This record gives sequence, C-alpha cells and structure tokens, in this order.
Amino acid sequence: MASKEAYITGVGQSEVGVRLPRHPLLLTLDAAKEAVAEAGLTFDQIDGVFSFPGKVNGYLAFSPVGTDEVIEALGIKSKWQMGAMEQPAQLAAIAMAAWAVKSGICRHVLCFRTVYEAGGMADPAHYMPARSDTVSGASQWTSPFWATSAACWTAQYAARHVHQYGMTREQLGQIAINGSKNAMLNPRARAITKEELTLDKYMDARLISTPLCLYDCDRFSDASTVIIVSAGDALDEIKCEPIRIAAMSGSVDRYSWDQVEWPAAYDAGRDLWQHTDYTVDAVDTAQFYDGFAFLPITWLEGLGFCEKGEGGRFIEGGTRIARDGQLPLNTAGGQLGAGRLHGFGFAHEAVTQLRGNGGERQIPGDPKVAVATSGGGPLAAALLLAKD
Repeated sequence: MASKEAYITGVGQSEVGVRLPRHPLLLTLDAAKEAVAEAGLTFDQIDGVFSFPGKVNGYLAFSPVGTDEVIEALGIKSKWQMGAMEQPAQLAAIAMAAWAVKSGICRHVLCFRTVYEAGGMADPAHYMPARSDTVSGASQWTSPFWATSAACWTAQYAARHVHQYGMTREQLGQIAINGSKNAMLNPRARAITKEELTLDKYMDARLISTPLCLYDCDRFSDASTVIIVSAGDALDEIKCEPIRIAAMSGSVDRYSWDQVEWPAAYDAGRDLWQHTDYTVDAVDTAQFYDGFAFLPITWLEGLGFCEKGEGGRFIEGGTRIARDGQLPLNTAGGQLGAGRLHGFGFAHEAVTQLRGNGGERQIPGDPKVAVATSGGGPLAAALLLAKD
C-alpha cells in the first residue's frame, strides 16, 4: 500500500431519528466514538478535524456543531481543522482530509456531518433562522417567484428532463421505491421508513413542485455521521480493513441555482474518471445523493452509467438498481429512505458494503469498488472508493 495514498479506516453513525432529544454535539460524539473504535485508534491519535459546512450560527438546525467544539470535547490535538460552506459539496470535506494526509500534514483525520433539522423544528427559538422582511443574495432571484425551496430549484432540472428526454413519473418513482425497500433492511432507518413504498402510493402522492412529489423529497432528521481518513503510512496503527480513496472530484457552477444549464454532477462525474485507471464498469455499488429523487439520475448520466437523457429508462422497473441488480443503488435507503444525513451517509454506506458489513442489505458477491456522491444543482463532489 502506497504511503502517499489516503484511506477510510473508520466509519461511525449516531442514532438516526426525528426530533431526537439528544443534543447534536452528543450525537456527534456518539458517531465519533464508534468510528474511532472501529478503526482501532484512540482520540490521542486523531490530529485533524474536517467538516462540512462548519457551524452555521444563523441556522443551527442545518449545521449545529463546529470543528472547534469537537476538538474541545474529545481532547483532540489537531494539526489542521476546516469547516466551511465554500466547498464543492458535502463530501469535499473528506476529499480535503485525503489531501491533508497525502501531504503529510495529518495522519488520522476525523470528518463529520451533523444535522438537527427535525429537532430544530421542535425548538425554533434556538435552532431555526430568524424571520426577515427582506431577501438578499441568491434568494432575491428566486423568492419573488415563490421558489423558496430546493424542491422548486431541482424541479426545474427534472422538468427539463421530462420535456427533452421523456422521463416519466413511473420511472422517477423507482428511486424512492428502491430507497424504501433498502431502508426496511437498515436498522438505523427504522425511525424514517416504517413501510415499503409502492408505485400506486407514489403516484397518488401530492405534488410538491412538478414533477417532484412528496416521496421525491428527503425527510428532515437528526443524526451525525463520522468518517476517519488515514494516511497510507499510518495503516500499521489501525485494526480494520482500510478502504482506499482511489479518486475524487468536485464541481461548482456559479454557486447559484439561477439559470444554470445542467447540474454540476455532469462535470464532476466526467472528471472523476480522469484521476483513476478504474472505469465505470468496475463499480459494484453506487451511493448517490438523493436529497431529491431526480438527483441520482444526474449522477447516473454524469458518471457514464448511461447516456445523458437515458437515466429514466435506465432505472425503469427498478431491477437494474436493486440490491441484486446491475448497479445496486443507495443500499441503506439513501436520504429518501433513511433520512437526510446530508451527504456523509453515502460514504458511510459505501464503506459498509465494501467491507461486507451490510447485514440483510448486503449486496451479493465480493464488492471491491464503490462510488459515493454528494450535492445537487450547481454543487457536486464524488469519491471513488476501492478495497485493495
């Protein structure tokens, strides 16, 4: 194993729930302890802490915990820390950690993403943004048209796909249906998905922003996910099976949803293969960001699993993306089935599958290569993970 490589060595996740009473910092510590224990490390060996997007004081429910709080609470002696919104997308924090260990700055980096959007709604005085009589920034171009939700913004892309390529709601529904099937086998998703979604129930659901319906939108949840990234020359310190970060890519298009032609997944997907000898045919499982059901279709097309415009037909009937299909997709349930973990859950599940630890949801065979993505619209980041 090359000393200049970066590896994921530990993954951890707290309880996932809706309006959990546990403080978000404590959820973060729960996930951190699980990840560090799995790697066989101690917190004395962690020398970096990275997050996305850092603590957001104006909207604490979205991101309630900062890197400084984790460092303080766990007694970490950090050589480098970073938490910022100004990254391509959520998994970019893991990519930045990989650069830190490859350059020799750090040996073991703790990366985390904590969300408290369901709990925050139960305590709006502390966690939700203050009301304002004015709008500024990018909102000034969308709010006057009542496009105040990312569902509206994503629906523009999806509607274009319907118009230009003929995607149907029956095809799109397979993303949510597949997610619910897999979530039913995921113990951590029990608070989110309690029964399997059927096509009839999907088709009867109320529309949110055409063509997206209620089941095309992920659900606010409370949880923390932690990923440990280690240097290749530090693997003698770990006690788990390391998963190599074989390639990574990101893309940003204007940082605004206004008048962007195509989602950034198309650029990030193309670029991922320029940093590796692997090809799309080597991928055993895909964990695609599904804050909205249309987004995995952009990743399918952007990464080259099918041609642009063919995503709807690729998933038609759901057999290709099933756990025993050509490309097992979002095997933990994704965000539609297992809660809005905001990106990090996909890296967690990719590692879980490559290690064969998926339990009832484990895909057949001996998977060796996985791709995990995050972001939608003008932001995108992707990781290619390999079991050497």
